[in-house]
Amino acid sequence: MIRRSNTYRFDWTLIVCYLVLVLFGWINVFSVLHGENSNIFDLSQKYGMHFIWICISLVTAFVIIRFLPANLWQGTAWIAYGLVILLLLATLVLGVGSHGSQSWISIGSFRLQPAEFSKITTSLALAAVMGKYGFSIKSLPNIAKVAALLLLPMALILLENETGSVLVYLGFLVVLYREGMSGWVIAIGFFLALAFILTIVTSPFMAMSAAIVLFLLIYFFKQDAHLKGILVAILAALVLYGFHRVLMIDSVAAVNPLPAESWLAIVIIAICLVFIVRLVIWFPRKRFQSQAFTALLCIILFIVSVDFFYEKVLQDHQRNRIDVFLGLVDDPKGVGYNLHQSMVAIGSGGFAGKGFMNGTQTSLGYVPEQETDFIFCTIGEEWGWLGALAVLALYLTIISRIIILADRAKNAFTRIFGYCVAMCIAVHVVINIGMTIGLMPVIGIPLPFMSYGGSALLSFTIMLSIFIKLIYTEHKI
Repeated sequence: MIRRSNTYRFDWTLIVCYLVLVLFGWINVFSVLHGENSNIFDLSQKYGMHFIWICISLVTAFVIIRFLPANLWQGTAWIAYGLVILLLLATLVLGVGSHGSQSWISIGSFRLQPAEFSKITTSLALAAVMGKYGFSIKSLPNIAKVAALLLLPMALILLENETGSVLVYLGFLVVLYREGMSGWVIAIGFFLALAFILTIVTSPFMAMSAAIVLFLLIYFFKQDAHLKGILVAILAALVLYGFHRVLMIDSVAAVNPLPAESWLAIVIIAICLVFIVRLVIWFPRKRFQSQAFTALLCIILFIVSVDFFYEKVLQDHQRNRIDVFLGLVDDPKGVGYNLHQSMVAIGSGGFAGKGFMNGTQTSLGYVPEQETDFIFCTIGEEWGWLGALAVLALYLTIISRIIILADRAKNAFTRIFGYCVAMCIAVHVVINIGMTIGLMPVIGIPLPFMSYGGSALLSFTIMLSIFIKLIYTEHKI
């Protein structure tokens, strides 16, 4: 019987999809930046430099897959994590500023962004911690350990003012969920995002009222008291509406030292604290009830802090991007220029696109940062709906394939690392494409494997290569 070569054990689906995206990204970077008589291999231009980074990434991938042992990554996970943390600290002191963030370290003519590589080391460290035998995410010491592991790089990246990279870390919550974390954590995160939007768009009082009504519905529905829950929620909505109207009466407002949302927050926080203490002391087994009141307390406190965070913590350009995204500001020639031009470029591509290097928005440079954060605009304009759909299909294939292989993995380290890789790619794709079509606020985040930028390309290549090596080794055994 002829034995199959080990070459066939590699997951060629991942490798081919990766190569197609990288090469397609390169020619689109060239399309954005080319001039008359341009040469795609001109190393003095960005597309030439991008070719160098492609070569570096391919060589790195080849070395990882063919020569480095698979057990190297689990054994050195904490060393790599520590080194990148030191790089992030060094970036705060020695970093080079770019577009409002200080997240780059210059090495001669090359620049590296440690935040991109932190995703690799955080994924490895998370897999090393959670992959140990007997690990339970429901244990308080383990929760603290995982939280510290994730929050440390997030805090350092946030200090560099690299908000987009911080948001990528939210994808790790899905990894924790798949490893046993309660789904309520993700649900609370979703509710917090809605509360933030509702607070900005309407008022803190409206956001608190919506949170209370939703809390009552979930609380009673969980206990199968559906009709009671609906009636109580309706009654609560009427009471809150009347409470707000009474405080707006001139005679009451004249002697009222606090706005309606402050009074509501005080009352709800007091009620939550009373119920939490009562449940913990006298009814410790009623975990859902105590967790529900704790969640409501956190959401109310969050809503109270939104205005301060929005006005005092966020910078002007960040507030402007959120205002444009939420429709509070319509300024296509000012703060909404990027989004407006992006949507024009994508919409003008039609079904089959205008053709390679024939995009007017692309060739005339209407969209800023089109070779990096807005590379999808070029795809939409020059390759049309078909090209955009093909790119999305490639990403979906990579992400779904990684998850399928991770689920099949016998080793917990491989499984968890695979989830991390899939979520990092998925979050980048969702945010990047979402911001180009107006479904997400404009955030500086690259499209994996396609955007111009050596750090992003190399970091995603390393992550994917490590996973391919881990899976290959399991199949080989």
